[in-house]
Amino acid sequence: MNINAILWDYDGTLVNSVPKNIDITKQILAEVAPRLTGESLPHYLKNEESYHVANHQSKNWQDLYLNYYGMSESEMLEAGTLWTEYQLRNTTPVELFAEIKQTINQIELPQGICSQNSSKNISKVLKQNSLAHKFQAIIGYDDIPNNTQKPNPYGGLKCIERIFGNINDKTIFYIGDHEGDVKFARNINKELSGKSRVIAIVAKYSGAETSSWKYKADFEIEKPSDLIGIINNYS
Repeated sequence: MNINAILWDYDGTLVNSVPKNIDITKQILAEVAPRLTGESLPHYLKNEESYHVANHQSKNWQDLYLNYYGMSESEMLEAGTLWTEYQLRNTTPVELFAEIKQTINQIELPQGICSQNSSKNISKVLKQNSLAHKFQAIIGYDDIPNNTQKPNPYGGLKCIERIFGNINDKTIFYIGDHEGDVKFARNINKELSGKSRVIAIVAKYSGAETSSWKYKADFEIEKPSDLIGIINNYS
């Protein structure tokens, strides 16, 4: 069985965007929920370690905002509409994880990104790191309807179609750092109805603790370069 493409999550998988995400979230809270600022800032936004705990325990960004940051549903929905705008104008730098650039450059297969970040923001970071040419498709938060965000399979199917023009007879890796990413991969696989196969890989190097996850990945990697060995086993 040969692998036809590698699809990646972005935040927590390709880049450490935690400092930027914390800063953006604080700015958004100041606009939509000022009651959650200053001394009332949610515990999970006070440092990177706490942010990682909430991020990896939450089911998705809506759950994160509602049940970890304490936002109301209306505040959460408004925050979602502001995310791309604030993200694009925020200047907090993000860094690729160690070995990511080397690993991506070693891969000679088509690659794509399916993320809840902005595709414009992702493209900008890829260009800054001379990696834009390695990706044939980027599907971000603002490229699909709000009701089809991960773990809905819509964005993944769109990413595959953008790379190949069809979704049949393919074996795809999807790599993410969150239980929701594994569910996303499973949902894509289910939607493909046997026409193609999606294999889920969890990146543990940003802090994912998988022991309690309901959705289990096919593989777990401790560092990005571990992916090369898995790809080679399928060649």
